[in-house]
Formats: sequence, structure tokens, C-alpha cells
Amino acid sequence: MISRRRLLRWLSGLAITGVGFASYAFAIEPGFRLSTVTYTFTPPRWTPGLKLRVVVLSDPHLANPHMPAARWAKIIDTANAHKPDVMILLGDYLSGTPFQSGKLTFSDVVAEAKACSATLGTFAVCGNHDWWEDHDAQSGKIPVPDVVQQFESIGIPVLENRALRLSKDNTPFWLTGTSSIVAIRRGRSHFEGRDDLPGTLAQVTDDAPIIHLAHEPDLFVDVPERVSLTLSGHTHGGQVRLFGYSPITPSSYGNRFAYGHIVEDGRHLVVSGGLGCSVLPVRFGVPPEIVVLDLG
Repeated sequence: MISRRRLLRWLSGLAITGVGFASYAFAIEPGFRLSTVTYTFTPPRWTPGLKLRVVVLSDPHLANPHMPAARWAKIIDTANAHKPDVMILLGDYLSGTPFQSGKLTFSDVVAEAKACSATLGTFAVCGNHDWWEDHDAQSGKIPVPDVVQQFESIGIPVLENRALRLSKDNTPFWLTGTSSIVAIRRGRSHFEGRDDLPGTLAQVTDDAPIIHLAHEPDLFVDVPERVSLTLSGHTHGGQVRLFGYSPITPSSYGNRFAYGHIVEDGRHLVVSGGLGCSVLPVRFGVPPEIVVLDLG
């Protein structure tokens, strides 16, 4: 029979463990940790000899106290240190969570993004929160979120259903990007997309490799073999990831597109774990990350 003293000691240990877990998951991992995840591979339909370093920043969800503007600035400095050829911003720049001590704006996001540095430039797409947090975009008063114009004003093209042809060492490749597939709220669980994948890929005029940017990885099911690589965010790796599994993922496909380098039928997708938090300010097993892609 367990003694009262041993029972109290066990309960105290359990309480301390719970406090420690909560402190880590709600404060340390989301608010202080930052990892770099590197993928090195040659995508299909890739031009021989084309070596490309792509650095990806996704889902910063700026909000105090977990992702203040100063932390966003430090993350950008760390990303710049990887000396990318191309830097990609994959959307969801603000947080809609009620668990924040101070709300930031798109202007705060863009002011720090001026420091992004890449040899061939920085390019962006919008995520669902960029639509949801912009009331004029939601109501249809403006065709795209205001952050698009703000990014464009500092020289960061936003690929809202657009294609751009770039070149490194005289070897061309394409960056294409589509808008959010859940951009407009029409009810509690009904959304309208603003994506146009066929129209975007129709802008590609030659057989150079394509890197496609899609904030939500669910679009990957419709991406044709012509695309060499799709880059997505949105899921945050589930924010809680245990033994390679994300119990809760904002995707119609569950854990299928939750995180990492995914290959299906010869098509390649990389899903970033992102930087910030959505809904609850918690991360466990999937710390905020910068993604570095060494392609070719």
C-alpha cells in the first residue's frame, strides 16, 4: 500500500512535470526556439547543372508576445545568413488568435521584410490569414489583400496567380504562385478560394523547371507533373508533432501533407513547419523553422 508521503511526492512530481511541459509548449518552443531544416535533392524535370539555394519563411503570424516584430527581424537576419539565391515568403503574416497581448499590422510585417536579401530576389504569396485579417479583401472592396501592394512597394513581387521567369548562370527557371484556396469566409466551415492553378501555369512559355508556391498544401493534389517542386506552409506541422505524426492538422488530408518532403507519383512537395502559431500559442515537437533547399 502506497504511503501518504509517497503519494504526495508522486503527485508533486506529476504537477512539476505538467508545469514544465506547459512552460515548454506554450512559451519556450514557440517563443524562443528556431531551427534550420535543410533539404538537398534534385527535383524531377530539373535542368542539369542548375544549382539553386532557396530559403523559405512561412507563417510568421506576427503577434505579441510570441512573434513580435523584433523577433521577425532576427529571423530574417538568420535567413539572410544562409545566402539564398531566392527567398520565399509563403504567407500568413499576421495572427488571428485571441491569445495575444498586442496586435500587429501588415505594415509591421513589411517594414522588417525590407531586410530580406537574396541574389535573385525575394518573392511572396498570400495565405488564408492575409485574406481573413483584411476586411476590405473579405468584402470584395479590393481584389487582393493590402499586403500585396505593400510588398510590391518595397520590391517583393507577390505571386497571386502569377508566373515569373528567372535565371541563374544563364539557366532559366520559373516561379509560379497561386492564391489561398480558403481565402473568403462564407460560413463557419465554408470558404471560397481565390486560386487559379490552370491560369497560372498557362503563363509558363517554355520547358524550364517550375517551382510552385501554394500556401495550403492541399492544392498539391491538383499540381501536374510539369511542376518540378511545390512549396507550402499553412499546417505549422500541426503545431504538435509526436513521433512523426501530427494529431491535428488544418488539412482535408489529415497527416498526409502535414510536414516535410513528400513525394507522390514522382511529384515533390515540401511543407514548412512555419514560424508562428495559429489559434493556440503552442508548439511541441515542431519548433519554428527556416527551410533551406539546395536544389540540383
